[in-house]
Amino acid sequence: MLFRLIWIGKTRNEHLRALVDDYLGRLRRFVACEVTELRESAARGASEGIEDEGKRIISGLRSNALVVLLDVEGCEWSSIELAGEIEGWQVGGRKEVAFIIGGHRGVSKAVASRDDLHWSLSRLTLTHEMARVVLAEQLYRAYTIIHGLPYQK
Repeated sequence: MLFRLIWIGKTRNEHLRALVDDYLGRLRRFVACEVTELRESAARGASEGIEDEGKRIISGLRSNALVVLLDVEGCEWSSIELAGEIEGWQVGGRKEVAFIIGGHRGVSKAVASRDDLHWSLSRLTLTHEMARVVLAEQLYRAYTIIHGLPYQK
């Protein structure tokens, strides 16, 4: 299985970037991972920017990928529930799961309609860069749960 993490903009904070890289390095022991950082839109208007970024997000999705949009309105999973979801995807023969973190203006309707699942990392407001760290850490934690490793305790 392949995890494709798609987000808008670079992780500018070097400390957060180092954490993302660390957790993705750990995660790659269990599953293939790719990060796609898409350029922020230069459009002046919010709606034009959202549409521009949306087109680029959609163009990066494979037709057979399970698409998980990280969204404040999404369902919340505990770490154990996330591990169960991942196991279900593996058992079901899922080849690719794409996790999308939209830009600071949100995502287009086209992106929202393309997703298969809405997932909320927390009811708390997180910066987009912090959400990347939490996503990578929770995916790694889920695999430690699946494999019975002591990290999750």
